[in-house]
Amino acid sequence: MANQGRRLLDRVLAGVPTGESPLTHAEELPPRPARPVPWPSWVPGEVTSALVARGVVEPWRHQVEVAEHARSGRHVVVATGTASGKSLAYQLPVLSALAADPKATALYLSPTKALGADQLRSVDSFGLPGVRAASFDGDTPIAERDWVRAHANWVFSNPDMLHRGVLPNHARWIRFLRRLSYVVVDECHTYRGVFGSHVALLLRRLRRVAARYGANPTFVLASATVADPAGSARALLGLDVTAVTEDGSPRAGRTVALWEPPLLDDLEGENGAPVRRSAGAETARILADLVVEGARSLAFVRSRVGAELTAIGARRLLAEVDPELAGRVAAYRGGYLPEERRALERAVSSGELLGVATTNALELGVDIVGLDAVVVAGFPGTLASFWQQAGRAGRTGDSDALVVFVARDDPLDTYLVHNPSAVLHKPVEATVLDPTNPYVLAPHLACAAAELPLTPDSLADLGGDAALAVVEDMAARRVLRRRPNGWYWTSHERPHAEVDIRGSGGEQVVVVEADSGRMLGTVDPGSAHWTVHPGAVYLHQGESYVVDQLDLESGIALVHAERPDWSTTARDTKDISVVRVLEERRFPGVTVCLGEVEVTSQVVGYLRKLPSGQVVDSVPLDLPPHTLVTRAVWYTVSAELLGSAPGGAGLAPARVPGALHAAEHAAIGLLPLFATCDRWDIGGVSTALHQDTGEATVFVHDGHPGGAGFADRGFNAVVPWLVATREAIAACACPAGCPSCVQSPKCGNGNDPLDKAGGVAVLDVVLGVVGVTPSDAQPGHVDHDRSAATRS
Repeated sequence: MANQGRRLLDRVLAGVPTGESPLTHAEELPPRPARPVPWPSWVPGEVTSALVARGVVEPWRHQVEVAEHARSGRHVVVATGTASGKSLAYQLPVLSALAADPKATALYLSPTKALGADQLRSVDSFGLPGVRAASFDGDTPIAERDWVRAHANWVFSNPDMLHRGVLPNHARWIRFLRRLSYVVVDECHTYRGVFGSHVALLLRRLRRVAARYGANPTFVLASATVADPAGSARALLGLDVTAVTEDGSPRAGRTVALWEPPLLDDLEGENGAPVRRSAGAETARILADLVVEGARSLAFVRSRVGAELTAIGARRLLAEVDPELAGRVAAYRGGYLPEERRALERAVSSGELLGVATTNALELGVDIVGLDAVVVAGFPGTLASFWQQAGRAGRTGDSDALVVFVARDDPLDTYLVHNPSAVLHKPVEATVLDPTNPYVLAPHLACAAAELPLTPDSLADLGGDAALAVVEDMAARRVLRRRPNGWYWTSHERPHAEVDIRGSGGEQVVVVEADSGRMLGTVDPGSAHWTVHPGAVYLHQGESYVVDQLDLESGIALVHAERPDWSTTARDTKDISVVRVLEERRFPGVTVCLGEVEVTSQVVGYLRKLPSGQVVDSVPLDLPPHTLVTRAVWYTVSAELLGSAPGGAGLAPARVPGALHAAEHAAIGLLPLFATCDRWDIGGVSTALHQDTGEATVFVHDGHPGGAGFADRGFNAVVPWLVATREAIAACACPAGCPSCVQSPKCGNGNDPLDKAGGVAVLDVVLGVVGVTPSDAQPGHVDHDRSAATRS
């Protein structure tokens, strides 16, 4: 149906009063024709026959180009859009190698178990007798793992299992590692920040252990469209990589709609701010309309709770129309048990479920075909992720599809829906990772030494001079023993279990229903204080529970079933101290710095809120503090300069805390335009007089130990970043500050104090001093909150 995307958009707009349309922009993206090429002559006949039998009549040009590079022994990354057939690009060389040499082996790595299971099902469906493909992940029964080690020639795993199950036990994997021909690294664009830095070192450790047994595998990486894919892959792998980026697959036309939920009449939020209809509620209504139309749809929601609430809301609306339709909507997210995930994946793929509200757990390559619409509730942090999610729509290429981006009440989302070119016509980002981050490097060097003794030559690939400094420090502390030929691990205990490669803070916290003892799911330990504190409302599969007890030592949160009328939002306090200044730029009255900081935060209570946003009460909590050593970008402003701020006599001292707080919140919201991050990856502190700087200071810090490169990018782009921040505040029509400009959903101070006009004044004087005036500055090229100190 040629205009299906536009028809579906008209359907979800039906009933909106004239002049109140939430649609800020709609654009038609044209279809792209396929560019097929003949099968390469070197592909064995049985492989070609199996693929043709599965409906692949001819490969597309980029698939063969990738396969040719890989077969020639060149490391290669394919960076093309969602549903462009990247799987076949690596399946061709791997299946051909396994068919030609029964002893050859291959390893497939994906960031999620769902994706690995989906790719394994695809390979099994070919029915090739010489291919013994098997899964080796956390869901693999213990009894099957010995068979995988002894017999499988294509193992489907993930970085976690490679780190904990394969490399520390490499002597048991000699058969597999000795003949390792290919390593496939799927969805490699997801390996960014601290997680990406861990995986980069993990892949270097894999290459080192494989070389110990005489193997030199060819790496084939698959990525969504990113800037400089060859450079990103090189940073991840530590080797030169050839990039293939020209997409030869067909793509359906898509209608992309940008959507800003309306303001709600007679409702006030924190400190009297106007309240918009939430992105989740708006998405639930859109999803329900799409299901009524029979459109197979995914709604990507930013959080696990949000996905559950969106599914509940859509089902409630559908139950009023057709109770049967309500049963065809579900939530999908991380934290579900394996059998729940598999059942939902089958129901989505078969079409049994028409509408699914999901976190980014379904963003990656699980083969869901024939979707008519995708709703993206809130900007997912990067343009690469946005287009990856949007690419789920129109995957079959035979009809137009709809993509709706629903803005959250957030400075960045508001900016994007009113600046369509920043979404639709900007290049996507390059990934950011730093394998020399000492918080990442030290534990991986310990693991590498426990696997095989470290030599001076091996350090060159594991971090160079930075690795040598870390190793010498570990030797001084007797963690390693220095011998003439290298460094040796000294303990009988392996260090692998202590390394958290996903940066979640350790072992998962298990959520258990107290009465029955039933395990409901898991929560990252880093977020447990905020999501499963005593009194928190926890949602699972559409059912609500209230947390009775959080035992951090045993890693258990006990809950009971309850349907309260409110939701809960944690409140915390935060303090920050400067450990070391790494770079600084001095101006008259302003200093901009990049450095190491220590952030101490503590959840001290929570708010209970009604669905309308009204706060019922505030409940205190007594939880231990959490300390984070990371990197931050900050600027200081002298009292004299603040006194000369625009507006007559300048900013009176009583206004300074609120002005700095507003500028800080907006800066956090806009940094994702200039760094490959999400506002939840970063935090901030502002204070009228900081103990380490001696002046009014605004900090924005990375939310990961050692930093993830986000503050560095903010420092390097400080002028265009602050210009965009100033414009976002000034352009908002609210009178005194709202979530679309200066209020933050995670503010530890309850968004108080906030001075919107003061925030503009602070940014005006800062930008004036650093040589750029707001009237002639524009946001630069886009690579694509907790205080007297105020905390965000």
